[in-house]
Amino acid sequence: MERRTLEPRPDRRERARRMGFAFADVAGEPYWDESAYYRFTEGEIDALEAATAEIERISRAAVAHAVANDLNGPLGIPDGAWPIVKRSWERAEPSLYGRLDLRWDGTGEPKLLEYNADTPTALFEAAVVQWEWLQCLDDGRGPELHDQFNGLHEALIAAWGRIGLPPTVHFCCDGSSVEDRGTVDYLRDTAIQAGHEAPFLTMEEIGWNGVVFTDLEDRPIEAMFKLYPWDWLLREAFGANIAKARTRWIEPAWRLIPASKAFLSLIWHLFPDHPNLLAAHLEPGLTGGPEIAKPIWGREGSNISAPGIETDGPYADQPRVWQAYAELPRFGGRYPVIGSWIIDGAPAGIGIREDSTPVTRDTSRFVPHLFD
Repeated sequence: MERRTLEPRPDRRERARRMGFAFADVAGEPYWDESAYYRFTEGEIDALEAATAEIERISRAAVAHAVANDLNGPLGIPDGAWPIVKRSWERAEPSLYGRLDLRWDGTGEPKLLEYNADTPTALFEAAVVQWEWLQCLDDGRGPELHDQFNGLHEALIAAWGRIGLPPTVHFCCDGSSVEDRGTVDYLRDTAIQAGHEAPFLTMEEIGWNGVVFTDLEDRPIEAMFKLYPWDWLLREAFGANIAKARTRWIEPAWRLIPASKAFLSLIWHLFPDHPNLLAAHLEPGLTGGPEIAKPIWGREGSNISAPGIETDGPYADQPRVWQAYAELPRFGGRYPVIGSWIIDGAPAGIGIREDSTPVTRDTSRFVPHLFD
């Protein structure tokens, strides 16, 4: 694993626009960064794929344990929401995607930092944008010598056809977010290619007629993809109707279990000293070394504490999990996190975000990768 620099394509912004990548730049700074890429060997990609499959295996076992033992309290899931979560697992509602955030420098075993099991942040970039970059790569060695761990697009289309949804799947997100809308439109496209009708709604446009959720034409919503976190949804008045409705949700409600960062302590408790895990506990001082404290529903590096690090944000009043601190590796002055994607339960590709600090935030840049 190495980081290489490269001259960005002069027409990269126009290419991004044509792909529908409206958030390639954020606040005047590049989010999609072509000035560098990460190169892996084929053996390193095999190691990432194997680690991803193994972490997914033990994660499913840990979810089953949480449901069987009603561990919603330690996970931070309210009692009122737990029947919805539990029923979702017991019905074996399928998951479309998930992203494991991994720490790895190409040596030893990849380590799980956390499981992004609910919202699909960076999926479009990983599936489409970095693949288009690879097809245009001109580094003097010839494109036929390169490959990319990226079967995401094809896997998503195939998965829509396997997970047993009705012909119409509604898609929704917060209409004010350009990034969310772009990601949802990409997933809509994959569903349409799989043969579904895929109308779009904002969260505010979802109706309730006393029996079912409805769209703007008063059609029942039988299945809904939502780019909106479950922990937000179930706290709102809207969420009170979920248990009464027949709507199928993507992601399903049971994904709230691995989405809680308290899940890191559960999986460590069940699989102590697992080579792909870092020690984690719900109390400080138990990992045997330096620790990072994370709010259990925190996002994008907010309100974390670690040696030499304190970040602010809106989650300061939340319970925390304490995880053994493994600082991200440093390549060329940047700190990468590998997001390893799972589609329909199987590893399907990776995307990399990097920052100039050891904390990955919403301003961190997405950079491509290849292997040869």
